[in-house]
Amino acid sequence: MELNKAALVVTKVGPWAWWLSWWRSQSPNRQDRFANLAPVAAVVLFLAAIASAFWYLRVEEIEREQEAIKRDVEYAQQRLRLRLLERQEQVMRLARDVSNKEIRTDQFLSRAEALVQQYPEFLSLTWIDDRRRIVANQSISSISPSHQLRAGTVLKIGETESHFSLARDLMQPIYGQLDAEADRDTQMSVLQLHTPLTTDQGRFSGVILAEYSMEGLLRYGIPTEVLAKYAVALQDGSSRLLAGQVMPERKAMWWLMPGSDRRSNDYEVPVSPVGNDLVLRAQAWRTSQGLVGSGLFWLVNVLSVMTGWMLIGNWRHTRRRLQAQKALVAETNFRRAMENSMLTGMRALDLRGRITYVNPAFCQMTGWSEADLVGAVAPFPYWPDQDRELLMKRLEEEISGQHSAGGFQVRVKRKNGQLFDSRMYVSPLIDATGKQTGWMTSMTDITEPNRIREQLASSHERFTIVLEALDASVSVAPLGSQELLFANKLYRLWFGQNTQGHLRLVQEAGAYSGEQASEDVDDLAGLPTESLTIASPGNAEIFLPDLGKWLEVRSRYINWADGRLAQMVIASDITPRRQAEELAGQQAERAQNASRLITMGEMASSVAHELNQPLTAISNYCSGMISRIKAQQVNEEDLLAALDKTARQAQRAGQIILRIRSFVKRSEPNRTLSDVSAMVSESLELAEIEMRRRNVRLTHHVAARLPQLMVDPILIEQVLINLMKNAAESIDNAQRPAGQRLVELRIVPKQIDQQSVVEFSVTDTGQGLPLEDTERVYEAFFSTKVEGMGIGLNLCRSIIESHQGRITSENLYNSTEVTGCRFSFWIPVKTH
Repeated sequence: MELNKAALVVTKVGPWAWWLSWWRSQSPNRQDRFANLAPVAAVVLFLAAIASAFWYLRVEEIEREQEAIKRDVEYAQQRLRLRLLERQEQVMRLARDVSNKEIRTDQFLSRAEALVQQYPEFLSLTWIDDRRRIVANQSISSISPSHQLRAGTVLKIGETESHFSLARDLMQPIYGQLDAEADRDTQMSVLQLHTPLTTDQGRFSGVILAEYSMEGLLRYGIPTEVLAKYAVALQDGSSRLLAGQVMPERKAMWWLMPGSDRRSNDYEVPVSPVGNDLVLRAQAWRTSQGLVGSGLFWLVNVLSVMTGWMLIGNWRHTRRRLQAQKALVAETNFRRAMENSMLTGMRALDLRGRITYVNPAFCQMTGWSEADLVGAVAPFPYWPDQDRELLMKRLEEEISGQHSAGGFQVRVKRKNGQLFDSRMYVSPLIDATGKQTGWMTSMTDITEPNRIREQLASSHERFTIVLEALDASVSVAPLGSQELLFANKLYRLWFGQNTQGHLRLVQEAGAYSGEQASEDVDDLAGLPTESLTIASPGNAEIFLPDLGKWLEVRSRYINWADGRLAQMVIASDITPRRQAEELAGQQAERAQNASRLITMGEMASSVAHELNQPLTAISNYCSGMISRIKAQQVNEEDLLAALDKTARQAQRAGQIILRIRSFVKRSEPNRTLSDVSAMVSESLELAEIEMRRRNVRLTHHVAARLPQLMVDPILIEQVLINLMKNAAESIDNAQRPAGQRLVELRIVPKQIDQQSVVEFSVTDTGQGLPLEDTERVYEAFFSTKVEGMGIGLNLCRSIIESHQGRITSENLYNSTEVTGCRFSFWIPVKTH
């Protein structure tokens, strides 16, 4: 009902009467505030109206200027386009005559010279054949010799050659720019036109290359009236200046001028037929900064600002008294809010030691209310009974001013009797006249920090005990310093308390220590870019003669507790492991020698058969000579021929025995740069003995120009002989017919895991490997043969892996039938 009445009243008296009644209902302070703001609002509105009017006029003027420059630039663009099309048509007519073979080289030079002299924008005209060879060239006299294309030369790889290739591929005229920065001798931007030449059959036969000077195109292609009115420039697609001039950006206070945009007086369009790579840009010349034309605007603005300043000053003067009153209330409220929000307890004492003030945090920490504490004298209620004497002494020192700047730690008793640790800081209270009126004490609960500190100390003690009990030496030292930050028990036992042992381990392990950096090199150069707590890749093994130990050294970079960059070195005693490795190496060497002897033992019958042939021939030759000598039916020539044949057979038998002896002879591993063909030849001569005995045909293929390998040739020959002997035995056990008894050896280069290797493969036509034994054939003492010892393939794998290679095996199938087996291994070319 009341709302309906109010609405009826508003309807009858009108909106102004209602607003007036609302205004009177406001408080006097609000009325004064609105009355003081009214003049300021009027001045601001007047200033905004004047500024808007000037702004609108300025924007209209700029739009007219922009339309004018746009019209002139488009006119200049059309003139430049027509000039380029005319020059293009002349070049195409010249190219057509060259394609139809209507002109010779001398005639081309004459016509090109006439064009170059007649049209100053031409730099040169060049005839280039389909093989990029310069047939003829006519250039202006002022062109740099380094930029001139000479007859008989060939286009070099660069921008000109790429434009030539594009014209050849598209078979149409191609425009391209020659970068001025690429030719530092000329420092001149060049526009090139590649016009293709064709034969009678329509095939590409070269181009006519026309080079234009960007400055010439700008000077003779743009109307003079446009050049006089604007700063005209030719730019590429990335706004880089090619010719002409560009005005610098305005450095005046353009932001003070209404509508004075720094880019409002320029316009740019692409130049066809070149395209977007050539842009014509024009900028209107500036005749003034616009300050004189806008003088009335600034005069009105200054007067308005001064009027507003005087009104605002009067308004501020009337508000000053009210603000002073509000400031006092705000300061009081702020002080109370700050005190109530603090977690630190605050307590004030007068000069006689009486509590005059406590904040809520102090009451909350002790459990005593403000009424219980304010006005109390020592002993205070929150003092523990057992610490009263100590706390009284502290209070006397506090009142006398003998307090520590770092505070002091005491125990405090809560109202419920619970004790907690606190730290107190004391500072004097000074009034407005500079006189001391008492002491302010802040109290912080440090029970939890003390507990954490104790836990950290306990953790550090446990951590130290663990490091001291390690069977490895651990040391930490900052980079570039002789200070030793940490060393465990084993380090001190080996190297003592100094840092020399740490530096020695770092130096011999090849890790960065910061000392070798010269004065011209940053000390932190060479540090890892990943996280500093990541261990260095790989471990170094060093031998220390004074300790008589082999040590495995690992290092990593860490940030020490004080923020310094430090290096931690961990050295483990690996002497037993190295001794075991040496013993294993000796045993492996003995196993390799035994394997060679076993191999020759298994081939004994074949070797005996091979030696029997030359020995039988020697016996027959000797018996025949004895018979003919006894019968006196021999002459000197026949005797010499028989003796020569006997000597050759003896040499053959001796070579077989020498080769077998060198194969089985015990020797230390000796890796040298070895020729692959020589190793294969030695292996084939021994393996062919077994092949002939088992009636197996052996073929081999060695790729040409194989690189040398850093290997032990005897060990590689041992692997090849074992694989070929196993292949022959597999064929023999499979009882293949004569046409299928074949072993193939192939040596070819390959790329495996992005490294160059040489692959050796032995392929047979035997019975293959049982599927269940494919993974076990390389195990020691495992054999698929009845009388095999099971160490041949195991040694082969050990030998190949010691040369950083890999060996694999696979069965060969014809449908589901096994038709043979292939053993392959590869050795890296660069093995160190």
